[in-house]
Amino acid sequence: MRLLALHVQDFRNLAQVSLAPSAHATIAVGQNGQGKTNLLEALYFLATLKPLRAGRLSELVRWGTDGARVSGRFLLKGAEREIAVEVGGGTRQAFVDGKKAPSLEEYFGGVSVVAFTPDDLEVVKGGPDSRRGFLDRAVFNRFPAYLRESREYARALKNRNRLLREGGAVDPAYLGAYDETLAKAGARIYSRRRALMSELAPRAQATFASIGRTVDPATYGYHPAHLGGDFAGADEAALALALREALSERLRRDSDRGFTSVGPHADDVSVTLGGRSARAYASQGQQRALVLGWKIAEIENLQTCMGFLPLLMLDDVSSELDPERNAYLMDYLSRSGAQVFLSTTDGSLVRGAAAEDTLWLSVATGQVSLTEPRTPDAG
Repeated sequence: MRLLALHVQDFRNLAQVSLAPSAHATIAVGQNGQGKTNLLEALYFLATLKPLRAGRLSELVRWGTDGARVSGRFLLKGAEREIAVEVGGGTRQAFVDGKKAPSLEEYFGGVSVVAFTPDDLEVVKGGPDSRRGFLDRAVFNRFPAYLRESREYARALKNRNRLLREGGAVDPAYLGAYDETLAKAGARIYSRRRALMSELAPRAQATFASIGRTVDPATYGYHPAHLGGDFAGADEAALALALREALSERLRRDSDRGFTSVGPHADDVSVTLGGRSARAYASQGQQRALVLGWKIAEIENLQTCMGFLPLLMLDDVSSELDPERNAYLMDYLSRSGAQVFLSTTDGSLVRGAAAEDTLWLSVATGQVSLTEPRTPDAG
């Protein structure tokens, strides 16, 4: 898979950008707040239909304009195809080769991107929400249908919570219908997350062993909270049954509080170091090495499962890593053979990932221009 051309119009502070990325490394250099992250987010939004940073879709549209558009021409398995996404009026529309995409699966069609941001480096010491989001981004990359499936679950959850908030006696007929839908959709999410973790965790643990600077082994785990039974061996029907039972058991509590307290939306990812919580006991450097190990494992796992490397996108990560781990990451990217997009305030930090054909970009006040390779090296 390779991105051949990228076009961005009225996306955040970017009025108009057209570029032909390098087959190896495209590096955007600029000070904070100038738009280099917006350029990477435009690519991420194109490849996933989800903003890289939390917020409403309307925030993606450049101030004073009616809509934003991002398009890209890809080489996939020897054939070229173009995908595009438009945002306006708080909604998005996806297109394939100039026509409205008939389905999400048709839109993605093998396009995959792994993003790595400074926020990711805080995942271990953050809250459950950030770790769930971190996990779900990896699940989506591995199983593109997960975007549709997670939306189905979110709709069912919203409906059930609305019913709980209405107060008074909850109509068993309505509640039963919502519980059935929620349990079925939730079981599919459980199954997807479980499958991803079984593939990725061993790779992440092996990578951490080489960069963690400790003899303590790392473990990454996922087990749904408040869900009984044999999670590892249960099929989706059994998972759905277990979730329905948990919903029933916690109905009084949920009715009192006005929200659903059990399900995939309430789970966490466990990360331990030497058998102890990494959040509580790992150093900041070790926590970041745990995240780096996960990201490298995700890249390798996608290559194994899909037969090609995803696009790799790193937003100013190098400035957050210590020199040794940054050098490890840059060397890995250089050797991977993947098409890489990086942003940085200091070109010297990412020099190790640059190739002879690296495309260097300068980003200032929303304007993106080509620069000579020596410009970033000057710092």
